[in-house]
Amino acid sequence: MPPVPVQELNARRTTVEQIVNVWPTDQPLVMLHSANQHEQWGRWSVLAMPDSFEQINTSQDNAMDRLRRLLTRNTASTCSHGSPFSGGWIGYLSYELGCEIEPAASCKTRTSSGPWPLVELAYCPGALVFDHHEQHWACVGCTDAAESILSLLDWSRTDHSAMWTASALKSARPGDAHLNAVTQTLHYIAAGDIFQANMTQQFHADFTGSTRALACNALSQSGARYGAYLEMPNGRCVVSMSPELFLQFTPCTREVVTRPIKGTRPQRDDVNTLLHSAKDEAELNMIIDLMRNDLGRVCEYNTVHVAQARQIETHPTVHHGVGTVIGRLNATSDIADLLMATFPGGSITGAPKIRAMQIIEELEQSPRGPYCGAIGMFSDCGSMTLSIAIRTMLLRGLRESSTVWDRLDGQLTYGAGGGIVADSLPLAEYRESLDKLAVLRLALRGATCASHA
Repeated sequence: MPPVPVQELNARRTTVEQIVNVWPTDQPLVMLHSANQHEQWGRWSVLAMPDSFEQINTSQDNAMDRLRRLLTRNTASTCSHGSPFSGGWIGYLSYELGCEIEPAASCKTRTSSGPWPLVELAYCPGALVFDHHEQHWACVGCTDAAESILSLLDWSRTDHSAMWTASALKSARPGDAHLNAVTQTLHYIAAGDIFQANMTQQFHADFTGSTRALACNALSQSGARYGAYLEMPNGRCVVSMSPELFLQFTPCTREVVTRPIKGTRPQRDDVNTLLHSAKDEAELNMIIDLMRNDLGRVCEYNTVHVAQARQIETHPTVHHGVGTVIGRLNATSDIADLLMATFPGGSITGAPKIRAMQIIEELEQSPRGPYCGAIGMFSDCGSMTLSIAIRTMLLRGLRESSTVWDRLDGQLTYGAGGGIVADSLPLAEYRESLDKLAVLRLALRGATCASHA
């Protein structure tokens, strides 16, 4: 059947979920999606059909040198239709890339990011982009590539029975392991090693079925401002419900923005309990100071400033404390330099960053992989938007066949944790990590239900 022109998408008020529902199953889908629309933060959704994939692993040449070459391989003069994407790379950076950038951050108890590459990127010459503020679809990047996507969308599909099942969540370690890790972290703080460390624990579940249906449910239920869905080769899939902006770079102004999150309460609690918590305010202040220092390594002198010290934001399951730091990248630095100065984000490491990362590696024992790394896009026009990969499901397994991208039989892994400071209470920190499972439980609730049609 003939393709539906982009003007028709706008006339029909087509939703992102409807596009996902008619995406051909024999073609991969990578998507960055804001389900919590905001004029400034999380304004765009990008859906693309990759024409190639690239991986960077520890056995290869210097990871950041290779990443720099990939990011400068293609260039475009401007981004299309005002969007931050004009074709380019979409994918993830694993947390362990930070140890390649700064080897001293590793105490060598782990040697890799586990079964996940350090970096995995999909090259997308064109894409469909939805501006949530203007309620408008556009084709961006290579015209032929974007129009090819439209031509492959199968609007005649009537099978809305995409289903999935997931087993009960189980912690990857004994129940008291996280409590012990928090207690040991407090000992390190008392000894003067660190001021703060972000300790996490991982949960697992068996998963079978449609990852696209899971993603649509997860992103709508979570209201994720920086959501993502990435179908990658070899049975890897990422579903992220992140509320947190790690880095946003605008090439025409060279402005860099980071918005670290610290301090969490369940949405059922009075928001004022978080607003007036001195402990949570101090936790955020430490990370804001760390991010100011990181940006100051590559930004012009006297441009790094705290635009907003602390704002309480409410998301579908939790309240968060958020700060905003802005700087202007200096003329001699590029995106790779910016990443080398800031990755991984301070909100999921701690302060001082290198010692905190050593302690995380010692006490968590398992690699984080993409969890606590970054997910987002590197546009050919030079812009970059990356989230902190929290509230993120990592799925690995066997696909139904080599030509079916959206069905998987394997395991789901999910991490949750929080920042530990001097007056943290181990049991309260353990409960906070469980509170952060609420968004996952929403995503998995009624797991045998049909996908969004």
